[in-house]
Amino acid sequence: MTRVAIVGAGAAGLMAAIHAARAGASVTVLERTKDGGRKILISGGGRCNVLPSVLDERRFVTDSSRPVMGRLLRAWPLEAQRRFFESDLGIPLALEPDTGKLFPVSNRARDVRDRLVAAAREAGAEIRFGATLRQLEPRRGGGWSLGIEGGSIGADRVILATGGLSVPNTGSDGIGLTLADRLGHALSPTYPALTPLLANPAVHAPLAGVSLSVGARGRRGREAATSIGGFLFTHRGYSGPSVLDVSHLATRSRLLGEPRAEIRIAWTGEPAEAWEARLRGQSRQAVATVIRAAVPSRLADRLREEAGVPADRTLAQLTRTERTRLVGLLADYPLPWTGDEGYQKAEVTGGGVALGEIDPGTLESRRAPGLHLCGEILDAFGPIGGYNFCWAWATGRQAGLGAARNLGAAPEPA
Repeated sequence: MTRVAIVGAGAAGLMAAIHAARAGASVTVLERTKDGGRKILISGGGRCNVLPSVLDERRFVTDSSRPVMGRLLRAWPLEAQRRFFESDLGIPLALEPDTGKLFPVSNRARDVRDRLVAAAREAGAEIRFGATLRQLEPRRGGGWSLGIEGGSIGADRVILATGGLSVPNTGSDGIGLTLADRLGHALSPTYPALTPLLANPAVHAPLAGVSLSVGARGRRGREAATSIGGFLFTHRGYSGPSVLDVSHLATRSRLLGEPRAEIRIAWTGEPAEAWEARLRGQSRQAVATVIRAAVPSRLADRLREEAGVPADRTLAQLTRTERTRLVGLLADYPLPWTGDEGYQKAEVTGGGVALGEIDPGTLESRRAPGLHLCGEILDAFGPIGGYNFCWAWATGRQAGLGAARNLGAAPEPA
Protein backbone atom coordinates (compact mmCIF):
# COMPACT_ATOMS: atom_id res chain seq x y z
CA MET A 1 0.00 0.00 0.00
CA THR A 2 1.34 3.43 -0.92
CA ARG A 3 2.32 5.67 1.96
CA VAL A 4 1.33 9.31 2.54
CA ALA A 5 2.95 11.27 5.37
CA ILE A 6 1.17 14.38 6.62
CA VAL A 7 3.14 16.88 8.67
CA GLY A 8 0.84 18.71 11.06
CA ALA A 9 -2.39 17.69 12.81
CA GLY A 10 -4.14 21.02 12.71
CA ALA A 11 -7.30 21.86 10.77
CA ALA A 12 -5.82 21.33 7.30
CA GLY A 13 -3.72 18.32 8.29
CA LEU A 14 -6.55 16.43 9.96
CA MET A 15 -8.84 17.08 7.02
CA ALA A 16 -6.12 15.88 4.64
CA ALA A 17 -5.66 12.74 6.73
CA ILE A 18 -9.37 11.89 6.70
CA HIS A 19 -9.72 12.21 2.94
CA ALA A 20 -6.40 10.62 1.97
CA ALA A 21 -7.08 7.60 4.18
CA ARG A 22 -10.65 7.24 2.98
CA ALA A 23 -9.38 7.34 -0.61
CA GLY A 24 -7.15 4.35 -0.01
CA ALA A 25 -3.77 5.66 1.03
CA SER A 26 -1.78 4.46 4.04
CA VAL A 27 -1.56 7.63 6.10
CA THR A 28 0.81 8.64 8.89
CA VAL A 29 0.38 12.03 10.54
CA LEU A 30 3.33 13.60 12.36
CA GLU A 31 2.37 16.22 14.97
CA ARG A 32 4.90 17.94 17.21
CA THR A 33 2.45 18.69 20.07
CA LYS A 34 0.98 16.08 22.39
CA ASP A 35 -2.59 16.44 21.16
CA GLY A 36 -2.83 18.48 17.90
CA GLY A 37 -5.45 20.92 16.69
CA ARG A 38 -4.56 23.58 19.22
CA LYS A 39 -5.71 26.48 17.05
CA ILE A 40 -9.05 24.69 16.78
CA LEU A 41 -9.20 24.56 20.58
CA ILE A 42 -8.59 28.30 21.09
CA SER A 43 -10.70 29.53 18.18
CA GLY A 44 -13.92 31.39 18.85
CA GLY A 45 -13.06 31.84 22.50
CA GLY A 46 -12.98 28.07 22.96
CA ARG A 47 -16.19 27.54 20.98
CA CYS A 48 -14.65 27.07 17.48
CA ASN A 49 -16.18 29.12 14.68
CA VAL A 50 -16.23 26.13 12.30
CA LEU A 51 -17.51 28.01 9.24
CA PRO A 52 -19.07 31.28 8.11
CA SER A 53 -22.71 31.11 7.09
CA VAL A 54 -21.88 33.08 3.92
CA LEU A 55 -18.56 33.18 2.08
CA ASP A 56 -17.40 36.18 0.04
CA GLU A 57 -14.22 35.31 -1.91
CA ARG A 58 -13.49 39.01 -2.39
CA ARG A 59 -12.62 39.32 1.30
CA PHE A 60 -9.63 36.99 1.02
CA VAL A 61 -6.16 38.54 0.81
CA THR A 62 -3.39 37.13 -1.37
CA ASP A 63 -0.41 38.36 -3.37
CA SER A 64 -0.87 35.37 -5.68
CA SER A 65 -3.39 34.63 -8.41
CA ARG A 66 -6.93 35.38 -7.24
CA PRO A 67 -8.47 33.02 -9.84
CA VAL A 68 -6.37 30.16 -8.43
CA MET A 69 -7.39 31.10 -4.91
CA GLY A 70 -11.04 31.11 -5.93
CA ARG A 71 -10.68 27.74 -7.62
CA LEU A 72 -9.25 26.24 -4.43
CA LEU A 73 -12.14 27.58 -2.36
CA ARG A 74 -14.76 26.41 -4.82
CA ALA A 75 -13.26 22.90 -4.98
CA TRP A 76 -15.20 22.21 -1.77
CA PRO A 77 -18.04 24.74 -1.54
CA LEU A 78 -19.27 26.08 1.77
CA GLU A 79 -22.51 24.09 1.74
CA ALA A 80 -20.63 20.85 1.06
CA GLN A 81 -18.31 21.60 3.96
CA ARG A 82 -21.26 22.18 6.26
CA ARG A 83 -22.84 18.88 5.19
CA PHE A 84 -19.58 17.11 5.94
CA PHE A 85 -19.45 18.42 9.50
CA GLU A 86 -23.10 17.86 10.25
CA SER A 87 -23.92 14.65 8.35
CA ASP A 88 -20.57 12.90 8.13
CA LEU A 89 -18.85 13.89 11.35
CA GLY A 90 -22.07 14.28 13.35
CA ILE A 91 -21.29 17.80 14.56
CA PRO A 92 -24.48 19.89 14.27
CA LEU A 93 -23.79 23.58 13.69
CA ALA A 94 -25.78 26.56 14.93
CA LEU A 95 -25.91 30.04 13.46
CA GLU A 96 -24.99 33.01 15.63
CA PRO A 97 -27.33 35.57 13.98
CA ASP A 98 -25.48 38.71 15.05
CA THR A 99 -22.20 37.62 13.48
CA GLY A 100 -23.19 35.12 10.79
CA LYS A 101 -20.81 32.54 12.29
CA LEU A 102 -21.48 28.81 12.57
CA PHE A 103 -20.51 27.17 15.87
CA PRO A 104 -20.97 23.60 17.07
CA VAL A 105 -24.25 23.31 18.95
CA SER A 106 -22.25 22.14 21.97
CA ASN A 107 -20.21 25.38 21.89
CA ARG A 108 -17.14 23.23 22.60
CA ALA A 109 -14.11 23.55 20.34
CA ARG A 110 -12.75 20.35 21.84
CA ASP A 111 -15.66 18.42 20.34
CA VAL A 112 -14.60 19.56 16.86
CA ARG A 113 -10.91 18.73 17.35
CA ASP A 114 -11.60 15.36 18.96
CA ARG A 115 -14.08 14.32 16.27
CA LEU A 116 -11.62 15.20 13.49
CA VAL A 117 -8.90 13.15 15.18
CA ALA A 118 -11.32 10.25 15.64
CA ALA A 119 -12.50 10.43 12.01
CA ALA A 120 -8.90 10.30 10.78
CA ARG A 121 -8.20 7.25 12.92
CA GLU A 122 -11.46 5.58 11.89
CA ALA A 123 -10.39 6.00 8.27
CA GLY A 124 -7.16 4.19 9.06
CA ALA A 125 -4.71 7.04 9.60
CA GLU A 126 -1.99 6.67 12.21
CA ILE A 127 -1.39 9.85 14.21
CA ARG A 128 1.94 10.22 15.99
CA PHE A 129 1.80 12.97 18.57
CA GLY A 130 5.03 14.39 19.96
CA ALA A 131 6.79 13.72 16.63
CA THR A 132 8.82 16.70 15.45
CA LEU A 133 9.99 16.80 11.85
CA ARG A 134 13.73 17.47 11.67
CA GLN A 135 14.46 16.83 8.02
CA LEU A 136 12.63 16.30 4.75
CA GLU A 137 14.51 15.02 1.73
CA PRO A 138 13.47 13.55 -1.63
CA ARG A 139 14.71 10.03 -2.29
CA ARG A 140 16.43 8.94 -5.45
CA GLY A 141 13.92 7.18 -7.63
CA GLY A 142 10.97 8.88 -5.94
CA GLY A 143 9.44 9.22 -2.52
CA TRP A 144 10.57 11.05 0.58
CA SER A 145 12.54 10.52 3.76
CA LEU A 146 11.26 12.30 6.86
CA GLY A 147 13.69 12.61 9.72
CA ILE A 148 12.12 12.70 13.18
CA GLU A 149 13.60 12.41 16.63
CA GLY A 150 14.80 8.88 17.11
CA GLY A 151 14.84 7.88 13.45
CA SER A 152 13.13 8.43 10.12
CA ILE A 153 10.19 7.22 8.08
CA GLY A 154 9.69 6.85 4.36
CA ALA A 155 6.72 8.02 2.32
CA ASP A 156 5.73 8.04 -1.32
CA ARG A 157 4.02 11.41 -0.89
CA VAL A 158 4.17 14.13 1.74
CA ILE A 159 1.56 16.74 2.66
CA LEU A 160 2.88 19.81 4.47
CA ALA A 161 0.11 21.14 6.72
CA THR A 162 2.39 22.82 9.22
CA GLY A 163 0.60 26.15 9.51
CA GLY A 164 2.42 29.45 9.54
CA LEU A 165 3.99 31.57 12.26
CA SER A 166 0.92 32.79 14.14
CA VAL A 167 0.29 31.92 17.80
CA PRO A 168 3.59 30.01 18.20
CA ASN A 169 2.56 28.53 21.56
CA THR A 170 0.12 26.29 19.66
CA GLY A 171 3.04 24.63 17.88
CA SER A 172 3.37 26.88 14.81
CA ASP A 173 7.09 27.34 14.25
CA GLY A 174 7.24 28.04 10.51
CA ILE A 175 9.04 24.78 9.72
CA GLY A 176 6.89 24.17 6.66
CA LEU A 177 7.73 27.58 5.23
CA THR A 178 11.43 26.93 5.85
CA LEU A 179 11.27 23.54 4.14
CA ALA A 180 9.31 24.93 1.18
CA ASP A 181 11.92 27.65 0.77
CA ARG A 182 14.78 25.13 0.90
CA LEU A 183 13.07 23.08 -1.79
CA GLY A 184 13.05 26.07 -4.12
CA HIS A 185 9.51 27.40 -3.81
CA ALA A 186 8.72 31.07 -4.31
CA LEU A 187 7.28 32.58 -1.13
CA SER A 188 5.37 35.82 -0.74
CA PRO A 189 6.85 37.71 2.24
CA THR A 190 5.13 36.65 5.47
CA TYR A 191 3.56 39.00 8.00
CA PRO A 192 1.22 38.85 11.01
CA ALA A 193 -2.44 39.17 9.99
CA LEU A 194 -5.62 39.52 12.04
CA THR A 195 -3.61 40.90 14.96
CA PRO A 196 -4.40 43.67 17.50
CA LEU A 197 -2.86 47.09 16.99
CA LEU A 198 -0.83 49.07 19.54
CA ALA A 199 -0.46 52.75 20.34
CA ASN A 200 2.64 54.18 22.01
CA PRO A 201 1.91 56.27 23.94
CA ALA A 202 -1.34 54.49 24.76
CA VAL A 203 -3.45 57.59 24.36
CA HIS A 204 -6.72 55.69 24.72
CA ALA A 205 -5.76 53.58 27.74
CA PRO A 206 -8.43 55.33 29.88
CA LEU A 207 -11.02 53.79 27.52
CA ALA A 208 -9.77 50.23 28.03
CA GLY A 209 -12.68 47.82 28.13
CA VAL A 210 -15.03 50.01 26.08
CA SER A 211 -16.46 48.05 23.15
CA LEU A 212 -18.92 48.78 20.37
CA SER A 213 -19.71 47.89 16.78
CA VAL A 214 -18.00 50.16 14.25
CA GLY A 215 -17.08 50.51 10.63
CA ALA A 216 -13.33 50.32 9.97
CA ARG A 217 -11.41 51.05 6.82
CA GLY A 218 -7.73 50.90 6.11
CA ARG A 219 -5.49 51.98 3.27
CA ARG A 220 -1.90 51.13 2.42
CA GLY A 221 -0.99 52.76 -0.87
CA ARG A 222 -3.46 51.32 -3.37
CA GLU A 223 -4.41 48.43 -1.12
CA ALA A 224 -7.57 48.93 0.93
CA ALA A 225 -9.78 46.93 3.28
CA THR A 226 -13.03 47.55 5.12
CA SER A 227 -14.82 45.79 7.95
CA ILE A 228 -17.92 46.16 10.08
CA GLY A 229 -17.91 44.59 13.52
CA GLY A 230 -16.77 44.75 17.10
CA PHE A 231 -14.12 47.20 18.30
CA LEU A 232 -12.40 46.99 21.68
CA PHE A 233 -10.15 49.52 23.41
CA THR A 234 -7.32 47.79 25.27
CA HIS A 235 -4.74 49.07 27.74
CA ARG A 236 -2.17 49.02 24.93
CA GLY A 237 -4.21 49.81 21.85
CA TYR A 238 -7.09 48.36 19.85
CA SER A 239 -8.63 44.98 19.11
CA GLY A 240 -11.90 43.38 18.03
CA PRO A 241 -12.90 41.89 14.64
CA SER A 242 -13.12 45.25 12.86
CA VAL A 243 -9.53 46.10 13.79
CA LEU A 244 -8.16 42.62 13.13
CA ASP A 245 -9.69 42.52 9.65
CA VAL A 246 -7.75 45.60 8.51
CA SER A 247 -4.63 45.09 10.63
CA HIS A 248 -2.64 43.44 7.83
CA LEU A 249 -2.38 46.83 6.14
CA ALA A 250 -0.75 48.22 9.27
CA THR A 251 1.62 45.30 9.81
CA ARG A 252 2.77 45.28 6.20
CA SER A 253 3.44 49.01 6.12
CA ARG A 254 5.43 48.70 9.36
CA LEU A 255 7.51 45.71 8.26
CA LEU A 256 8.28 47.24 4.87
CA GLY A 257 9.22 50.62 6.33
CA GLU A 258 6.50 52.35 4.32
CA PRO A 259 4.46 55.39 5.35
CA ARG A 260 2.12 54.24 8.11
CA ALA A 261 -1.12 52.74 6.78
CA GLU A 262 -4.22 54.79 7.53
CA ILE A 263 -6.81 53.12 9.76
CA ARG A 264 -10.02 55.11 10.15
CA ILE A 265 -13.08 54.36 12.25
CA ALA A 266 -16.75 55.30 11.90
CA TRP A 267 -17.86 54.83 15.50
CA THR A 268 -21.46 54.00 14.65
CA GLY A 269 -20.81 52.78 11.12
CA GLU A 270 -22.77 55.78 9.82
CA PRO A 271 -21.47 58.26 7.23
CA ALA A 272 -20.67 61.88 7.99
CA GLU A 273 -23.94 63.02 6.43
CA ALA A 274 -25.97 61.16 9.05
CA TRP A 275 -24.08 62.82 11.90
CA GLU A 276 -24.24 66.19 10.19
CA ALA A 277 -28.03 65.95 10.11
CA ARG A 278 -28.22 64.71 13.70
CA LEU A 279 -26.15 67.58 15.06
CA ARG A 280 -27.96 70.38 13.22
CA GLY A 281 -30.95 72.26 14.53
CA GLN A 282 -32.07 74.73 17.18
CA SER A 283 -32.79 72.21 19.91
CA ARG A 284 -31.80 72.86 23.51
CA GLN A 285 -30.73 69.24 23.79
CA ALA A 286 -27.13 68.87 24.90
CA VAL A 287 -24.65 67.75 22.27
CA ALA A 288 -23.20 65.33 24.84
CA THR A 289 -26.61 63.65 25.24
CA VAL A 290 -26.96 63.14 21.48
CA ILE A 291 -23.55 61.49 21.20
CA ARG A 292 -24.00 59.36 24.33
CA ALA A 293 -27.20 57.97 22.84
CA ALA A 294 -25.17 56.49 19.99
CA VAL A 295 -21.82 55.46 21.53
CA PRO A 296 -20.64 54.45 25.02
CA SER A 297 -20.47 57.39 27.43
CA ARG A 298 -16.72 57.35 28.04
CA LEU A 299 -16.01 57.35 24.31
CA ALA A 300 -18.69 59.99 23.66
CA ASP A 301 -17.11 62.33 26.19
CA ARG A 302 -13.63 61.72 24.80
CA LEU A 303 -14.71 62.53 21.24
CA ARG A 304 -16.55 65.65 22.34
CA GLU A 305 -13.48 66.84 24.26
CA GLU A 306 -11.17 66.14 21.30
CA ALA A 307 -13.48 68.25 19.13
CA GLY A 308 -13.24 71.10 21.65
CA VAL A 309 -16.98 71.13 22.36
CA PRO A 310 -17.89 72.22 25.93
CA ALA A 311 -19.90 69.73 28.02
CA ASP A 312 -22.86 72.12 28.32
CA ARG A 313 -23.07 73.00 24.62
CA THR A 314 -26.54 72.54 23.12
CA LEU A 315 -27.33 71.74 19.49
CA ALA A 316 -28.56 75.30 19.00
CA GLN A 317 -25.28 76.69 20.35
CA LEU A 318 -22.99 74.40 18.35
CA THR A 319 -20.86 76.42 15.91
CA ARG A 320 -20.21 75.28 12.36
CA THR A 321 -16.52 74.74 13.16
CA GLU A 322 -17.33 72.66 16.23
CA ARG A 323 -19.87 70.58 14.32
CA THR A 324 -17.42 69.94 11.46
CA ARG A 325 -14.70 68.79 13.87
CA LEU A 326 -17.13 66.59 15.79
CA VAL A 327 -18.62 64.98 12.68
CA GLY A 328 -15.13 64.20 11.41
CA LEU A 329 -14.20 62.46 14.66
CA LEU A 330 -17.45 60.51 14.81
CA ALA A 331 -17.52 59.31 11.21
CA ASP A 332 -13.87 59.24 10.13
CA TYR A 333 -11.64 58.92 13.18
CA PRO A 334 -7.90 58.46 12.44
CA LEU A 335 -6.73 55.65 14.72
CA PRO A 336 -3.31 56.60 16.15
CA TRP A 337 -1.69 53.16 15.94
CA THR A 338 2.08 52.82 16.13
CA GLY A 339 2.63 49.05 16.20
CA ASP A 340 0.98 45.65 16.47
CA GLU A 341 0.97 42.51 18.60
CA GLY A 342 2.79 40.52 15.92
CA TYR A 343 2.63 36.76 15.54
CA GLN A 344 2.05 36.21 19.26
CA LYS A 345 -1.54 37.40 18.92
CA ALA A 346 -2.04 37.11 15.14
CA GLU A 347 -4.79 34.68 14.17
CA VAL A 348 -3.15 33.85 10.83
CA THR A 349 0.01 34.36 8.81
CA GLY A 350 -0.18 36.52 5.71
CA GLY A 351 1.98 35.57 2.73
CA GLY A 352 3.50 32.13 2.33
CA VAL A 353 4.00 29.72 -0.56
CA ALA A 354 2.83 31.41 -3.75
CA LEU A 355 -0.27 29.74 -5.20
CA GLY A 356 1.43 29.51 -8.59
CA GLU A 357 3.84 27.00 -7.05
CA ILE A 358 1.14 24.33 -6.71
CA ASP A 359 -1.18 22.44 -9.03
CA PRO A 360 -4.65 23.76 -8.04
CA GLY A 361 -6.24 20.39 -8.80
CA THR A 362 -4.06 18.34 -6.43
CA LEU A 363 -2.08 20.95 -4.45
CA GLU A 364 1.07 19.13 -5.52
CA SER A 365 4.19 21.25 -5.71
CA ARG A 366 5.39 22.22 -9.17
CA ARG A 367 8.93 22.30 -7.75
CA ALA A 368 9.04 19.05 -5.77
CA PRO A 369 7.01 16.17 -7.22
CA GLY A 370 5.21 14.17 -4.56
CA LEU A 371 5.00 17.09 -2.14
CA HIS A 372 1.59 18.67 -1.45
CA LEU A 373 0.94 21.87 0.52
CA CYS A 374 -2.23 23.09 2.23
CA GLY A 375 -3.67 25.43 4.82
CA GLU A 376 -1.98 28.46 6.36
CA ILE A 377 1.35 27.71 4.67
CA LEU A 378 -0.22 28.95 1.41
CA ASP A 379 -0.44 32.61 0.42
CA ALA A 380 -4.06 33.42 1.27
CA PHE A 381 -6.13 34.32 4.30
CA GLY A 382 -9.59 35.65 5.01
CA PRO A 383 -11.26 37.84 7.63
CA ILE A 384 -12.47 36.87 11.07
CA GLY A 385 -15.54 34.64 11.08
CA GLY A 386 -14.63 31.11 9.99
CA TYR A 387 -13.07 32.09 6.67
CA ASN A 388 -9.67 30.69 7.54
CA PHE A 389 -11.10 27.39 8.69
CA CYS A 390 -12.99 27.25 5.40
CA TRP A 391 -9.64 27.68 3.61
CA ALA A 392 -8.01 25.01 5.80
CA TRP A 393 -10.83 22.48 5.30
CA ALA A 394 -10.96 23.05 1.52
CA THR A 395 -7.22 22.93 0.87
CA GLY A 396 -6.65 20.10 3.34
CA ARG A 397 -9.26 17.93 1.65
CA GLN A 398 -7.89 18.81 -1.80
CA ALA A 399 -4.34 17.92 -0.78
CA GLY A 400 -5.46 14.64 0.77
CA LEU A 401 -7.45 13.64 -2.29
CA GLY A 402 -4.70 14.92 -4.57
CA ALA A 403 -2.09 12.71 -2.94
CA ALA A 404 -4.38 9.68 -3.02
CA ARG A 405 -5.60 10.34 -6.54
CA ASN A 406 -2.07 10.52 -7.85
CA LEU A 407 -1.51 7.14 -6.26
CA GLY A 408 -4.34 5.61 -8.23
CA ALA A 409 -7.10 5.88 -5.64
CA ALA A 410 -10.51 7.14 -6.68
CA PRO A 411 -11.32 10.69 -5.53
CA GLU A 412 -14.10 11.14 -3.04
CA PRO A 413 -17.17 13.02 -4.31
CA ALA A 414 -17.94 16.46 -2.88
